[in-house]
Amino acid sequence: MTKKLTYKGSGVDIAKADAFIGAIKGLVKSTRNAGVMDRTRAFGSLYALPQSKNPVLVSSTDGVGTKLLIANHLAKHDTVGFDLVAMNVNDVLCVGARPLFFLDYVACGRVNKKILVDVMKGIAEGCRQAGCALIGGETAEMPGMYKNEDYDLAGFTVGIVEKNKIIDGRKIKPGDVVIGLPSSGIHSNGYSLVRKVFSSAQQKKHARLILEPTRIYVKNILPLVAKFDIHGMAHNTGGAFYEKLTKCLPDACALEIQKGSWPLPEIFKLIVAKANIEERELYRTFNMGIGFIVIVAPADVPKVRQAILKTGIRSYVIGKVIKRGREKLELC
Repeated sequence: MTKKLTYKGSGVDIAKADAFIGAIKGLVKSTRNAGVMDRTRAFGSLYALPQSKNPVLVSSTDGVGTKLLIANHLAKHDTVGFDLVAMNVNDVLCVGARPLFFLDYVACGRVNKKILVDVMKGIAEGCRQAGCALIGGETAEMPGMYKNEDYDLAGFTVGIVEKNKIIDGRKIKPGDVVIGLPSSGIHSNGYSLVRKVFSSAQQKKHARLILEPTRIYVKNILPLVAKFDIHGMAHNTGGAFYEKLTKCLPDACALEIQKGSWPLPEIFKLIVAKANIEERELYRTFNMGIGFIVIVAPADVPKVRQAILKTGIRSYVIGKVIKRGREKLELC
């Protein structure tokens, strides 16, 4: 008798997927906020917007990149979900938006409940720190597309800002000061190069530094947006100093960044010592210890830095806005 084909026999186990969803219900519930609406019978996630005079929704989507390969290699999966949230909420924060909710997409070769629950623990913790609700997601089991233990992550967030409070860089002018907020490490960009710098054994040796999760800046930045005249902000991710920090600038402006005006994290000292990487390549690949910048008028610098300190982290004056010449960024 010919054996009957089944979905499970093809590599997709719906029962395992249902067990995984059941296991993370508590994590999802822990992120709820006032906007979350019951969706027991709805195919989409429901979220009620807060009262606002002229609301603008701000969205972002991003992933974690090849940092996932190192997480898989080191069998440590409880931080990359946090990275996923951070990469998205920090982006919407740049225009002054408060994150409202988050959705995740997990693609895998097969549902490994232990691994994916660890991933979701990180996502839930990231949402709690960002003050946004995890309201939905998708787990796609795709044998043939991914090897058994391989998985990929994507995240989506929506934030809100009053239209007249949008920070879009138009106020930036020469003479403004660049305040840098420290990164927690590499964050989630440059890992294809990191995997060239460190051997498999070295990745294990420096696992804590290499997998340190991306810092979430929501609680550091939103109080500044509410209180001060912020001219511009940027999240220091892919493209780093040369592309991301200059993204908020008007065409006539450039940044002059003073190297050495902030402490270099240990992981970057290791990278510089181990690998022959040109300076420009370092600063266009890695955050080099600066994860987020705030641009303000000189008179506001002391008050803004004091306000940042009250949120629990230090800040550094790392440069200034200058009239643009040939380059959008000058390292001094």
